[in-house]
Order: sequence, then structure tokens, then C-alpha cells
Amino acid sequence: MKRWLLRLAGLLVLAAVVAAGAVRLAQRELVRPRQFTAVDLEVAPGQSARTVLEQLERDGVVGSALLARLWLGRVRGDPAIHAGEYRFEPPLSAVDAIEMLVRGDVVTHPVTIVEGLTLHETAAALAAAGFGDRERFIAEFSAPGRIADLDPQATHLEGYLQPDTYRFARGTGEAAIADALVAAFRARFEREIRPLLAGAPLATPRELVILASLVEKEARREEERPLIAAVYANRLARGIGLYADPTIIYGLKLEGRWDGNLRRRDLEADSPWNTYRVAGLPPGPICSPGLASLRAAARPAEVPWLYFVSRNDGTHVFSATLTEHNRNVEIWQRQYFRQRRAAAGGDGRAH
Repeated sequence: MKRWLLRLAGLLVLAAVVAAGAVRLAQRELVRPRQFTAVDLEVAPGQSARTVLEQLERDGVVGSALLARLWLGRVRGDPAIHAGEYRFEPPLSAVDAIEMLVRGDVVTHPVTIVEGLTLHETAAALAAAGFGDRERFIAEFSAPGRIADLDPQATHLEGYLQPDTYRFARGTGEAAIADALVAAFRARFEREIRPLLAGAPLATPRELVILASLVEKEARREEERPLIAAVYANRLARGIGLYADPTIIYGLKLEGRWDGNLRRRDLEADSPWNTYRVAGLPPGPICSPGLASLRAAARPAEVPWLYFVSRNDGTHVFSATLTEHNRNVEIWQRQYFRQRRAAAGGDGRAH
């Protein structure tokens, strides 16, 4: 009996040594960086970890789906893995691949929202880039609750969808994307613009955003933004109409009547967006202003100008009196276009 017990004890020790060795080998296999061809994998919602790991074994990302599943269950406590689009690139260990699935390190794709887009144009840009449905974006952008504390008068998110380059995973919902755009606006506003409000010519964030949206649509050169903001701020201070074509164009877009041409009848139309007829700021922002335009609206240049006219090259001529302005209009609009028509010749083509 004693000899038998000694043999059994020896076998148990040997089994323990073998088992310990097997565990060490398994651990080394799981943490060893593996070489393989980069793998793109789509994990569907509700897909089991076992199925995903078996696919990764076939792709060479993990050496053993069984070992990987044991690690996930016994060592990591069997957490859920996240659905989404993944890219596994070598060198990568099985443990690192598992952690990517647990963290949800999905592939993200860039999309750029440029300055000056309306909320409808922003919705169209996001939909065209493959990030969702245009109508669902418009529905999200039409809900003002996300900025109600900042702008209690807002009836939608026009002006508050921060222009920037974002990265979103495929399948990110329209609501989450709207949250991200507004969160980016709020972060920049608090960091960059809020400290300037004490000296701003306009009293509320809403007024400042409206003014910034006008600057965004009028300015082409960075250095002119504070100058254009100053013209509008000076006119507001004196109760003079803004005479801003972009506000009329925005109103026509809302009515579905904008065809690219601004006509005299549009300048005479009875519309709250017609700043030729209605003094003061328009009813709301007309686009999403960039940070430079927001800064310009908060800190307009200290100049006496009340007018500006385009030089037709992206720059403007500024003036303080109507007489100067009329002279500039004659030079840079009437004479300029007469000369262009003359240069085009009778057939209407440039020579």
C-alpha cells in the first residue's frame, strides 16, 4: 500500500508539473506577438465570442480559439465583446486581440464638417459620407434641447454644429453624432469664447453666434473677419440695417426658393430674414461659424467702418461714410462688371 501511495504521489506531482508546464506554454502562446496578414473583421451585434475567436484563428490572428476563449472566460471574467468594424495588424498577440474586442477598439472613419454649412447642408454632408440618413440627421439637428441652457431661444441646432474633422465608427447613430458636434461646439465655446464675452459688443451667446454666422458667410480672408464683424457691430450700435445678402439667401433656402441668384424683389421681400428691411440681427444663426468667426464676433476690430464692398477676389473695401461706399460700389461693382462684359465681347465669351 505504501509503495502504491508513493507511486500515486509521484504521478500526481508529475501531472502537476506537466499541467504547470502546459499552462506556461499556453500563456506564452497567448502573449506571443504573432505575424499574419492584416485582417479586417466585422463583428455583428449579438455575435458570440466563440464564433469571433474561431474566425480569428482561421485568419491567423490567434493560434488557438479554445485557448483564447479560456483566457476570455477564466482570466478576464467573460466580459462582453463589442460589435463593430475591427482591423487587426501584426505583430499582435492573442491577448491584445482579445482586449481590442473587449474595449471595442473599432475602426473609425474621418468626416470633415466645413465652416459655413447650414444644418441641412451638414446633414447632407454626413449622409453622403455614409454616416447615416439625411432625414434622421435633420430630425436630430431640429431638436434644440442639447443647447437649451446656452441658448434658451433656440428652436434647432443651427449655428451650434461645430465645424471640424471628426472620426466615427460605422454604425454610430445620428443622435450620437449630433451629440458629438454640439459637444465640440460647447467645449470650444467655453474654452475660447466664454472668456471674451465680458467685452463683447453683444450680450448673449445666441447674439454672438448669429453675428459670427454672418461673418462666416461674408469673410473669405482670415484677417478680414474682425473688420466685417466691426461693420456689423457698428451698424447694430447705430440701429442701421445690416444689409446682409447671406441672411436673405438663408431665408430663401428655408422656403426652398434659392436658385443661386439674388434678385431685386428678394431685397424688397417682407421676410424676417431680410436685413435690408428689418434692422437688427436676423432671427437666428444662418450657418455654423468657425472658431475664427466666433472670435471676430466677440472681439471686432476697433474701426469706424459702416460699409464694405467686394473687390471680387475674396477681399473687401471698407468705408465709414455712404459717399465713400457709393464710390467704392461704382469702382468695384458697376465699373468692374461693365469692363468684364466689354472684355467678353458680343458673343458673351471671354477673349
